[in-house]
Amino acid sequence: MSAKEHPTRPLQCWAKAKEMILDHFKEVGIGIEDGTKRFATGCIESAQFLIAGLGDDFLYLGGEPYGGTIGADLAFSEKCMEAAERQGFSRDLCGYMRNYWGSMFLNHYFFTGGPFPKPEFTFTMHVCDAGHAKWYQVVAEHFGIPQIVVDAPLGQPGMGREQKVEWIVGQMNDAIEQMEKATGRKYDDERMVEAAQCQFESSSLWAEICLLNRAIPATVGLKTLLSLLPAFLHFKARREGVEILKEIRAEFQERIAEGIAAIPNERLRLMSDLTPPWHFVKLYRSFEDQGVVFVGIHIYTNFGSADYHPDGTVTPSKTPEELGYPLKTREDVLRAYAGAHLKAGMGRRLPIGWSAKEKAEMMISLYHHWQCDGVLMHLNRGCALSTFGSAETKNLIAGAGISVGVYEGNFADFRDLDEAATVDTINTFIKILLAKKS
Repeated sequence: MSAKEHPTRPLQCWAKAKEMILDHFKEVGIGIEDGTKRFATGCIESAQFLIAGLGDDFLYLGGEPYGGTIGADLAFSEKCMEAAERQGFSRDLCGYMRNYWGSMFLNHYFFTGGPFPKPEFTFTMHVCDAGHAKWYQVVAEHFGIPQIVVDAPLGQPGMGREQKVEWIVGQMNDAIEQMEKATGRKYDDERMVEAAQCQFESSSLWAEICLLNRAIPATVGLKTLLSLLPAFLHFKARREGVEILKEIRAEFQERIAEGIAAIPNERLRLMSDLTPPWHFVKLYRSFEDQGVVFVGIHIYTNFGSADYHPDGTVTPSKTPEELGYPLKTREDVLRAYAGAHLKAGMGRRLPIGWSAKEKAEMMISLYHHWQCDGVLMHLNRGCALSTFGSAETKNLIAGAGISVGVYEGNFADFRDLDEAATVDTINTFIKILLAKKS
């Protein structure tokens, strides 16, 4: 196969998306220093639209992207990890969390080099029993600020669907009251409704972008796709987030129509499951000379709104408005958001609560959608809960006749991954797959 079979070119919207992301992180640090901005912090998968009701000058710092970005700077990450460990926190805790805590304990904000900015309060959805509420409890206690938590799993045993909706809605209403008390501001429902419309639209757009990579040849590789992810995560509840995702989608569609490829010599298509090692994300480009392209990743496709159908197909979810449920009031928004979590179970979007069977079914559907040749699974030491059941998932996927490779690492602590050994392991897997195709 010719090395120049497919035309390639850089992704034109990449620079704009990266600039937006960096500007956001800097805006938090600089805006707090000069008094022009206020902010809260918490899990990036929280209901960010709730923050919008506090005003345009109120920002949200997602802990996971901040901790992941630190993880890519090995020298500073090591200092942060050691700072957290000196406080008595174990190395088997969330890698994102330890990078974030360490930066806070060192009083060093990564993006400006100045002091770690003090939030007004912490706000998080407690989607991870291994850490989110505890993560921001430590932050709240460190700064002496209020902690606001919405428990987002499926509710208590015996609760019916409507009870669960009311339970989540009630917590979000309580959170709004706590935000008003913490900031001294009158909450603006109209701003919140507009932000929620953006969040629903952004989530559907991101899933669509991920699913577009089923084209042959793949129009972008996974490393490029992952570099665009923060533009969705940080701006999902803002109009500029919707607009940049529309630009990304349009460019993907244009590239596909023109046959523009991620690599010129595509021979083998692979997908992954969990969060990558951010300090070694170049892993996904390490095998391009052999014609290997990574086309997608399960967990971040689900960070958007994707629907998995009984026939094995996967599609972007429709927004409430597209389903005939316009969002006009606070009640409309809160009930729609709670219902979206309960539609197919909270575990359909996040790795918390997935059974091995559920995860395998979703990954098999994505495998066929992306027209893959194999699956590479990451046994992530940095998030034990998301990795729980991965061995059983692997067996179920293999039982469906799919080739599965495994490597062990950590998404935010470089000390838990041997780069050379990992490349060797994956290279062996790839050579087996290429031999099967020849």
